[in-house]
Amino acid sequence: MRIGHGYDVHRLVENRSLILGGVEIPHPRGLLGHSDADVLSHAVSDALLGAVALGDIGQHFPDSDEQYKGASSLALLKFVVDLLVKKGYAPYCLDSTLQCQDPKLAPFIPKMRTRLAEALGLPVERVSVKATTTEGLGFVGRKEGIAAHAVVLVNEID
Repeated sequence: MRIGHGYDVHRLVENRSLILGGVEIPHPRGLLGHSDADVLSHAVSDALLGAVALGDIGQHFPDSDEQYKGASSLALLKFVVDLLVKKGYAPYCLDSTLQCQDPKLAPFIPKMRTRLAEALGLPVERVSVKATTTEGLGFVGRKEGIAAHAVVLVNEID
């Protein structure tokens, strides 16, 4: 069994959709990025890649490559899972935390868990998504961006 940690942050901007964990959240601003900028999916991808020492998503999906412009981060996560399987590993469980001052994410967490579980090939009972504010502190508290942390366990495939 191996463990991996991932972290990502993106700036909130006008004229972008807000997508977290593969779920579009109604909000007047979205996250800036080359892909759909889904910080949660990015953090999970980095955690998986880190668990098996395969670098990070920037190495696999560089923002200089036009084929990833506007790409679904959930689709990229599925690609990462396939890469792990080819290397002889499979996700076992996920624990993640979103740091977001606004909007309130609690109503969307069940759907995020479902979407991430599908991408990871896991039962939803092994996928945890939590959300917290930063009590008005820092860039998250000032509503300038959203951050995500993810911790995964992966197993060797027999």
